Amino acid sequence: MSELPLNPLPPNISTAPGVVVLGRFQPLHLGHISLIEAAEKWRLENYPNSPLVLCIGSSNRPESMENPWSYREREAMINIWLKNQEGFDNVEIVSIPDIENPPKWVDHAEKYHGKNGFFFTSDNSSAELYSEAGWNVIRHTFEKRNQFEGWRVRATALMLSTISDEDAIRTILSISMPESIINYLIEIDGLRRLAFLVEGGEPVG
Repeated sequence: MSELPLNPLPPNISTAPGVVVLGRFQPLHLGHISLIEAAEKWRLENYPNSPLVLCIGSSNRPESMENPWSYREREAMINIWLKNQEGFDNVEIVSIPDIENPPKWVDHAEKYHGKNGFFFTSDNSSAELYSEAGWNVIRHTFEKRNQFEGWRVRATALMLSTISDEDAIRTILSISMPESIINYLIEIDGLRRLAFLVEGGEPVG
């Protein structure tokens, strides 16, 4: 496999230490929102002067069924959701490219999300990486984690990718995604593209 491009490049000035939440957000779904809300609650109760830093991973992956939406589109999803929420007045969003080197991941990610903050997660492998790198790790127990796994949400979206009934799409996807994000994906034709990303490149249905 060819080396992935470093896209985007690290910012010239890194983010101030904050409460870091990392996800791929492919797409932003209710599981992510549960984690983000829990992280914000913890931040306000413990370090209200520090930002909540939402990190979009895999920003440099080529378009595929596993990575159908660009990091710009995922940034838009998060911003659209945040716009409809009360509070969340100290949030930063950064996108971090993959480097396919887990032992060096935290050092790489710190160039984007800053150092010496708090890592808030429900993912055990990520928690271990950050803990080994000396970070303060806050583990969040998410009871419905399996229900809201990204691949399940994408699989459901794929089944709807050739359906033209937008009300039906909203009804089915609302089980796992906010309405504002569903509307955004419909608006940018972001669901229909899934039909062309399955193996063989031919639309399903």
